[in-house]
Amino acid sequence: MKICIAGATGAFGTKHLEAIDAIDEIDVVSVVDVEPDRLATVAKARGIEHWSSDLEESLARSEIDAVILATPTQMHAAQAIKCLEAGKHVLVEIPMADTLADAERLVQTQQATGLVAMAGHVRRFNPSHQWIHNRIETGELTLQHLDVQTFFFRRSNLNALGEARSWTDHLLWHHACHTIDLFQYQTGAPAADMHALQGPPHPELGIAMDMSIGLKAPTGALCSLTLSFNNDGPLGTFFRYVCDNGTYIASYDDLEDGKGEAIDLSGIADSLNGVELEDREFFAAIRDGREPNGSVSQCLPAMVTLDRLERCLNEAAE
Repeated sequence: MKICIAGATGAFGTKHLEAIDAIDEIDVVSVVDVEPDRLATVAKARGIEHWSSDLEESLARSEIDAVILATPTQMHAAQAIKCLEAGKHVLVEIPMADTLADAERLVQTQQATGLVAMAGHVRRFNPSHQWIHNRIETGELTLQHLDVQTFFFRRSNLNALGEARSWTDHLLWHHACHTIDLFQYQTGAPAADMHALQGPPHPELGIAMDMSIGLKAPTGALCSLTLSFNNDGPLGTFFRYVCDNGTYIASYDDLEDGKGEAIDLSGIADSLNGVELEDREFFAAIRDGREPNGSVSQCLPAMVTLDRLERCLNEAAE
């Protein structure tokens, strides 16, 4: 299978390139980015035959079967729709759109083309969260409360590699999107009740630097999500699952119980790398002609919840 990666020199474009190194029979034949010098260096180092600053140039190449989009958030929906209209399967990093209307247009385009369109909700694939999900599915665990902290120190516009970024990140539509989809995935239904609060906007970036979100599932399970770009300390996202039969703390691909004992995840999946597992699901769905876990249709309810939360924040600001 021959693929293109757009946003190839960014933090997540790099993660996808590295993940695909471990997947047989997948060949990256084209990379796209707005940094031509860095892009050429990446392409030559990896033996990639084609690189361009124009996604449409890559979409015109008949040998390309699928595209992974790791581009700025505001481009996601329009680029994903272009990929589908060009006859390419697409995996788009989260959020698949930064408005509900654009997310709905993307889902409609996927349904019209019948191609595979997947959103990069990597939490569905991290072995730590898979371990929890499997036990919820079998009835071994019942989730009572998911407490999540998403903490970064980003008072300047930098990406996950500490490099200057050309676009502005967002706590709600990007970072909260991860947890909202995960909570609804683990509880099996959209949130029934919710609220959100945010701090003052940054004078230069123009976005809220702190946010608090509360969700309640139809089952009664709660999610408490705290987000900050002001945190000068341990960075990342930390998930505490409070269940009827134990407490578990997940940090990306690692899991421990409430007493700090590590849980063996070696038998959960073919890899302990969530991005690799996400990519494997994308390619397998294309090969099998099926809907992937994390399809844009499955992830649309998260966008509905984000839209409701945004309206809540806007009403509070008026």
